[in-house]
Amino acid sequence: MAYEHITWSEADGVATLTINRPDRLNSLNTDVIREMIDAVDQIRDGLSTARCLVLTGAGRGFSSGADLAPGTAGGSGGGSGGPIDAGKVLETHFNVLLERLFALPVPVVTAVNGPAAGAGCSYALAGDIIIAAKSAYFLQAFVNIGLVPDVGSTWLLPRMIGRARATRMMMLGERIPADLAYEWGLVSEVVEDADLAARTAEVAKKLASGPTKALTLIRTGIRDCMDKSLTEGLMVERRNQMLAGRSADFAEGVMSFLQKRPAQFTGK
Repeated sequence: MAYEHITWSEADGVATLTINRPDRLNSLNTDVIREMIDAVDQIRDGLSTARCLVLTGAGRGFSSGADLAPGTAGGSGGGSGGPIDAGKVLETHFNVLLERLFALPVPVVTAVNGPAAGAGCSYALAGDIIIAAKSAYFLQAFVNIGLVPDVGSTWLLPRMIGRARATRMMMLGERIPADLAYEWGLVSEVVEDADLAARTAEVAKKLASGPTKALTLIRTGIRDCMDKSLTEGLMVERRNQMLAGRSADFAEGVMSFLQKRPAQFTGK
């Protein structure tokens, strides 16, 4: 697929997906989401050798959320002439992308370079490591137009920052600046705007050179265990440790430890 609304690049084991509609603050419609799904599927389907995905936005923002311009088939569902199903586009596009991101067999880093609103907020929070520029902010703006949070927000936010803070974000529709987001535990770290690209590259490089199977089991294991009892969580860890222990990277990790040298992980 030829991309018009995103850019996709790969280097040194890192794939970078950039939402590229800076003139519309990287707002999202079905065409954008379709391209993002196609790009992400390159990793899922083994068409890419990337061992880490970076997700970011072009220009002065990460994403302003669904494109609400008439006829765009964004969050409003598009079209006119009678009642619309504002949830349909979630089922066919937006939610599909979120689940694809969560199911990837590699770690995901999101570099939040400005506003992350609505669906854009959800995709920003889909990262395993979330790095925010000081100018970034997070916004659940749905209530301001008479809608409810979507693209996983109602599932994600209470788990990340607790019920009270999630409810505040969703019901009051206030901007949460990067420093407060860090204080709440919504993001992994905050850096100066000028340092965002370099810090993201540093983190992505470390992940891309790490034990990919173990990293993937960590990212899925955390989500699995958040909804389970202690006993069930221990069973998840036991299964994941079995799988990680069968990897070539585990053998290399033990050997490098015994030989007192840096490990050379291959992601296998």
